[in-house]
Amino acid sequence: MLNIELIQADTENVRNAIQRRGDTFSIDELVSLDNKRKLIQKELDNLRSDRKKSNQQIGLKKNPSKELIVEMKTLGQKVKKLEAEYKSTQQEIHTIMLTLPNIPRDNVPDGKDESSNQIVRTVQGSIKSIKSPAPYWEIAKRLGLIDLSASAKISGSRFYVLNSKAAKLQRSLISWMLNTHTEKHGYQELYLPYLVNSETVTGSGHLPKFSETMYHDQEDDLWLIPTAEVPITSMFRDEILNPDQIPSQFVSHTPCFRREKAAAGSQTRGIKRVHQFDKVEMYKFVSPLDSDEELLKLVANAEEIISQLELTYRVIELCAGDLGFSAVKTFDLEVWSPGSEDWLEVSSCSNCDDFQSRRAKIRYRPESGSKPIYPHTLNGSGLAIPRILIAIIENYQQSDGSIIIPKVLREYTGFDKID
Repeated sequence: MLNIELIQADTENVRNAIQRRGDTFSIDELVSLDNKRKLIQKELDNLRSDRKKSNQQIGLKKNPSKELIVEMKTLGQKVKKLEAEYKSTQQEIHTIMLTLPNIPRDNVPDGKDESSNQIVRTVQGSIKSIKSPAPYWEIAKRLGLIDLSASAKISGSRFYVLNSKAAKLQRSLISWMLNTHTEKHGYQELYLPYLVNSETVTGSGHLPKFSETMYHDQEDDLWLIPTAEVPITSMFRDEILNPDQIPSQFVSHTPCFRREKAAAGSQTRGIKRVHQFDKVEMYKFVSPLDSDEELLKLVANAEEIISQLELTYRVIELCAGDLGFSAVKTFDLEVWSPGSEDWLEVSSCSNCDDFQSRRAKIRYRPESGSKPIYPHTLNGSGLAIPRILIAIIENYQQSDGSIIIPKVLREYTGFDKID
């Protein structure tokens, strides 16, 4: 959530920032409502002062006049009416504020969509691809790794079943990633609920914006998480943290549930874009002074995972029009899959500034006894599992039809080949 004081003080720049995103939202109504709120507040303060004086006068008199009593009742009715109007106006402002996206950093590239995203660097992996590599869906079918027929029978389209060594490869990837992030990168591992309440989904910025892309149980008002970012954000909701709690960085493996709306085609074939998938998520609560630097560290942590898998990848900076709702700056990491001839996004690392902490009402004291301020939050995949599986299957395929297991995973899988 943006700061309403910032919107009032720098209205034109906020308007321009929203337009950079390609958003048609008009902040004029919001500014007008906030001005109305201030006027109501001023009038309320005056009426309460008058009511206090009347109370004092009545208290000093043994037999107060009817006029004084009527005046007191009239003031009370006016205060009650204005309090209701103030509450209604404040709620209207809050509702609008929840729909307002975050402001991109000034150094974020301009652009309307992903076509304006900028490649920061491309890193060549050490894997030597075979000539004429096959796409993963052909390899997986031949080796019996992915069963889409079974998943369709169980759940419908855009789900998948992993068989035998493929299932263990996924489990090995998750364990290795978690161990790397906790033992080498200094993250604290979390086990999280997969069902969360509406306050939690609102705090992360996913409600109300993305309500149609999430699964919701109406009876209990619980939502299946689209990413671990959602529950981690609310771990400290409505709290004031101590100085030693910032910075804090967490990592968690969770399934992710998304009602993907994309039309059928190459993007939805196989396991590339599905309703349920596994992901290892990194998340940070940091000082506002450090968040830009921490974003670069977040990207570096995700890069190291890809590098150790010896895959070719590239880092892309998103333009203003392609930023996520809560982000001020984002870098995507994409791996190359030679069989599909496609760059696959496996991580998206974002700095959300104080947008999420304001929504979730999370503050901290920089020093003992100091005034609480909002920390900045950052999140990034470390990594998303299905597309890394695709990249491994395609990059590590052999001319004899087998798949070699990446060296860093062999102690986890217990085998070095799938054939």
